[in-house]
Amino acid sequence: MTDLEVVARGLVGGERSVEQLRCHPRLSLVACSDSERPAVHIWDCAAGQLRELGSVGLTSNAYGDTLGWERAGRTPAVAWHPDQALLVVAGEDGLRQWTPAGVCEPEGALVTASYRSLAFSPDGQTLWGSPSFREEGGGWESSDVIDLATGTIGAGPRWDTGVAEHPGGGLVATLASDQGATYCLFARVDQGTDPAVMRPLRRALILDCDGYETPLFSADGRHFAVRGNAYDNSVEVFEFPSLHRVWATTLGDPSPGYPYPQEWLDQMEAWSRHNIAFGSRPGVLWIATPAGALVEVDLETRQAVEHDVLTGSRLSALAATATGELLVAGSGGDLVLLSATSGATHTGTTSRDISRAAAKAFLEATEEVPDDGDDLETHLVLTDGTRTWEAGDLATVTEAGATDPTWLQLQAAINNAQVHSE
Repeated sequence: MTDLEVVARGLVGGERSVEQLRCHPRLSLVACSDSERPAVHIWDCAAGQLRELGSVGLTSNAYGDTLGWERAGRTPAVAWHPDQALLVVAGEDGLRQWTPAGVCEPEGALVTASYRSLAFSPDGQTLWGSPSFREEGGGWESSDVIDLATGTIGAGPRWDTGVAEHPGGGLVATLASDQGATYCLFARVDQGTDPAVMRPLRRALILDCDGYETPLFSADGRHFAVRGNAYDNSVEVFEFPSLHRVWATTLGDPSPGYPYPQEWLDQMEAWSRHNIAFGSRPGVLWIATPAGALVEVDLETRQAVEHDVLTGSRLSALAATATGELLVAGSGGDLVLLSATSGATHTGTTSRDISRAAAKAFLEATEEVPDDGDDLETHLVLTDGTRTWEAGDLATVTEAGATDPTWLQLQAAINNAQVHSE
């Protein structure tokens, strides 16, 4: 079991509830997404202290029924530069960037584009945005690749929900969502290419329905978690590089089916969509609860331990800092920085070696989707964490049971209908 100790406390100005915490991958910085308006607050958590540095979009109108800013659907997309103290935000006025010197418009980019997802390439030289805002070929079927040095904008592959870099390097994960099924896609990113482009790989994970959050890798690269979906407060954890599912749960009661009763909708709202994190201890997932507690889940023993953090206050967001500390946000605007100590930690060198080996093993076990592979599905080798389908296998599936995922039942029904119509 891990011992938690409160290191520092802070309060977001005006006691604003925080919707999401996005920690810088290497620096002691965190972006706090406001739950009341499309604004982001930037804090420093260095030296065991919490200190507010600035905001982006603080004067924005509160969420309401304005087209594109429905409260139920989105907060501004944000992306940290992998090395610099630079945050890019896609707010209601388009792209803005924050540095310690202040807020400004990025040069040479689509400053008016309202991307739903943003990410920097691992080398920091390219900004990826989805959906595409190019005049030709734009929309959800492609993404934008913005060369920050020249301002030129090219075409990238389809993705729609965040980009997570594997700590082993050269590999990222993202989602391509659809109401029937969502692909968790893995892509090679070659360092030093200009501009850096995601090159999707054939091995992929298939998830039921849509509505998931950005995948989350553990610090040692041996696990990743996916939070979702649109109909359940589900959490699934997979081994990497095997993609074998090792743990899954539903937070609260599972979906009762449509029409949804109000008490179930209230429960769905109570659980934060950004409430999971991997800390410094290997093989442990942390989950923030509406009751103000953190749950520590040991993925090997399946044991869970509850730690009280903000009793009586809903935990609205959770993240791990670059140094492995945990940062939680409460519904009243509280920020709490926690150290998590135990006897089971990897040294930095060991963790890097493990993560690099995992990334290398995954890359060697698959290959890139062909450049002309417009029909992505026909090239993917899919797994749901327990079973695997080679490319083309699903086109012949005609049977699925009631316990199979919805996407597989739909695929079998479609194939059956085609067989009987011939």
